[in-house]
Amino acid sequence: MGLSKAEQAARIKRTLDLVNLSGFEQKYPWQLSGGMQQRASIARALAFDADLLLMDEPFGALDEIVRDHLNEQLLELWERTNKTICFVTHSIPEAVYLSTRIIVMSPRPGRVSDVIESTLPKQRPLDIRETPEFLAIAARVRDGLRAGHSYDD
Repeated sequence: MGLSKAEQAARIKRTLDLVNLSGFEQKYPWQLSGGMQQRASIARALAFDADLLLMDEPFGALDEIVRDHLNEQLLELWERTNKTICFVTHSIPEAVYLSTRIIVMSPRPGRVSDVIESTLPKQRPLDIRETPEFLAIAARVRDGLRAGHSYDD
């Protein structure tokens, strides 16, 4: 990355602080919980300081409680870094909770079937998922997915 050792160390510290992994710098991945491993993966991507962060189902293998916690942390991270995040998920609630814009894709061939602008506030507690506004957006996503889905295969 063309940084001096001191600059590298400062960037590592700053990035680990961002994902709440300070104090775990000397741990191997296998010594971390699943959620911590995902945060380490996010830290690795953030260390390059790109404007765009691509995330392809990063929380798919995690249990629901850990996933909820990481979703909250991802929103906090987004608030602190102001990076554009492209987040791929098969979870409708996760898509609605995390997004300002939801791109609904059709299967084979993959095409954009709908683009939904979220009207939810930027600050989102988890219980926003029980509001009529959230449920309406989720229903539109579900309808878009059903419209493009074939159950013949």
